[in-house]
Amino acid sequence: MTTATAQRTQTAQPPNAPFIIWVGLLGLLMVWGAVSGIIVLTIGLAVTGLTDQVPWGLWIVLDLSAISLGAGAFIFSAIVYLLKLERFRIFARVAVLVGFLGYTSAMLALFLDIGRPDRFFYPIIFPNVHSVLWEITMCVVLYFAVLAAEMAPVVLESRFFSRWPQAAQIGHQIHKATPFLAVVGLGLSLLHQSSLGATYGVIAARPLWYKPSLPIMFILSAAAGGIGATILGVHVVSYFKGKFVIKKKVIEQAAIIAGGMLALYLYIKIWDWATTTYYSSTAARETDLALLRLTTPYDTSFWLVEVLLGGMIPLVIFFWPRLRRNFWWLSLASLLTVVGIVFLRWNVTVAGLVVPLDWSPGSAFLFPRIFYAPTVPELGAFFGIVAYALLGYTLAVRFLPIFEEEEEPPSSMPIDETAPA
Repeated sequence: MTTATAQRTQTAQPPNAPFIIWVGLLGLLMVWGAVSGIIVLTIGLAVTGLTDQVPWGLWIVLDLSAISLGAGAFIFSAIVYLLKLERFRIFARVAVLVGFLGYTSAMLALFLDIGRPDRFFYPIIFPNVHSVLWEITMCVVLYFAVLAAEMAPVVLESRFFSRWPQAAQIGHQIHKATPFLAVVGLGLSLLHQSSLGATYGVIAARPLWYKPSLPIMFILSAAAGGIGATILGVHVVSYFKGKFVIKKKVIEQAAIIAGGMLALYLYIKIWDWATTTYYSSTAARETDLALLRLTTPYDTSFWLVEVLLGGMIPLVIFFWPRLRRNFWWLSLASLLTVVGIVFLRWNVTVAGLVVPLDWSPGSAFLFPRIFYAPTVPELGAFFGIVAYALLGYTLAVRFLPIFEEEEEPPSSMPIDETAPA
C-alpha cells in the first residue's frame, strides 16, 4: 500500500546496542517458541493444559486477539481507497503491516492448536458450508491473501529490491489493484470479525455464550483495538526516532475513530450485561455466573480490566482533546484498549468453558469448576509467536519504506511532552 516510486531511496541506519539487545531478546523468545512448537507437534496436545472439557485456551485467545488487533487494516484501507481520505494513507500502511503480522501470528497459533496440523487444508477441499468455523477459516485465508497483496508494493520498493528496477514496477502494478482489494478486504473482515463472536453466541448449551450481541461486540471491539494497536505502534517508532513519523493531527483523528468504536462497544456491553443480569436472566446463567464469582476472579477482570481500564479510561482520553493531544496519554489509552480487547477474548473463551456443561439448568453447583492453566509448552509457543510479531514489526519499520514519506520535524519530539503522573 504505497505510491512511492522506484527512485525513492532509504537510509540504512546502523544498528545500536538497544536495537541489538531487543532483537536478541525476541530471538531467544522465538527459540523458546520453536522448541515448544516442536514438542507439541511431536508429542501432541497432551503436553498442554487443554482437555476435553476445556479444548480452547491460551492459543485461541492469542488467535482471536491477533486477528482483532489487525482490524485497523480493513478500516483504514476503506477510509483511504473508498472514502478518498488521502491524509490517512501512511497510517493505513502501518495498519496493514500490523494486520499482516496479526493474521500470520493467528495462523501460527492455529497450526499448533488444531491437533492435526497435517490436515490444515481440509476446510478448503472438504467444505462444510453450514459451519461458522468454516466461514471464518475461508475468510481468514482469503483476507490474508489480500493483506499480502497490499504489503507487496511496500516490500518490492524497499532498499533490498532497489537492485532490480522491475520489482518496483511490479509493486506499482499491484498497487493499482488496491481499491479493489480494499473492497474485498472490507467484506471479508466484516464477515469473519463478527463471525468470531457468533462462534460462541450460537451455542445454546453454554448460557454464558448464548446471546446475539457477541458478534456485534466482537467486531466493534476489534475496530477499537485494531486502531489502538496501530496508534501504539506509530508512537513507539516516533519515540525512538525523536519525531512524529505521522502527523499528529492524523493520529488524533484516528484516535477519535477508535473512541467512537469503543463507545459503541461499551454501550452494547453494558446493555448486554444489564439485560442478561436483570431483564432476561435465566437460571442456568445465574448459576454459571455465581460459580465463576466464587471460584475465579471473573468479576474483577470484567469490571476492572474490561470495562474500567480497557473501556472507560481510554474512552475519556480519546474524547478529551487535551489528553488526546498528549503523546503519553494517547499511548496509554491505546495500550489499555488493546489490553481490554485481549481480556474480552480471554473472559469469553475460558469463562464459558470452565463452568461444567450439564443439561439441567441450575445444577452447576453439583460439580467443581473445571480448572485450566497453560503449561510451559503453551506459554513458550505463546511468547514465541508474540515475539515473532514484535520482531516482524521492528524489522519492517527499520528496513521498509513505511513512514518516510510523512514525518514532522524534530521540533515535534514526543519525548518533550509531559508524561502522565
